[in-house]
Amino acid sequence: MITFLHGKLVEALPTQVIVDVNGVGYEALIPLSSFDKLPPPGQELRLLTQLVIREDAHTLYGFMSASERDLFRLLINTVSGIGPKIALNILSGMNVVAFRGAVAGSDVKALSQISGVGRKTAERIIVELRDKIGAAGTWEAASAQRALSPADQKINDAVLALMALGFKQVEAHETVRQAQAALGAQATVEELVRASLKKGA
Repeated sequence: MITFLHGKLVEALPTQVIVDVNGVGYEALIPLSSFDKLPPPGQELRLLTQLVIREDAHTLYGFMSASERDLFRLLINTVSGIGPKIALNILSGMNVVAFRGAVAGSDVKALSQISGVGRKTAERIIVELRDKIGAAGTWEAASAQRALSPADQKINDAVLALMALGFKQVEAHETVRQAQAALGAQATVEELVRASLKKGA
């Protein structure tokens, strides 16, 4: 399994890149969301990757963030009828936070506007991913719509982490607030989560 490429960006198109890793050129297909984050050609690049093996091809897909790659994997491994091509279209048509919010909010209309995703596919995505994205997706999408101060962002990240571990939203928020009151404003996200887990145990 190729997990990432670290080398020089040789060529960049909106749908693919070529990366020179110690004299070997790797071609990777990318979503538009990653294209926007690429450095200029000739610069050093670290590209997260997912290798998809089919009978007739071995194709490398590249991503500039772990959240993009995680969503790509979730789509191709969980939703029936969605392959790498449509998964890339989804990442190109909607950022990860907006996608999670659309799934959590059952927004069929927003999802069906993505190229290659019709109404039936959008409904299937919601049904098959709702439990995996759930309340954390709603919270994350709502947080993204309001500008958060660095202190609030820390609380937000800690709440999201706890929700991913099975806490209810209200319970997670209350526990993190109590942890921050005990530890002080300088506490890191990791410290807040650890203290919250101890308190919830």
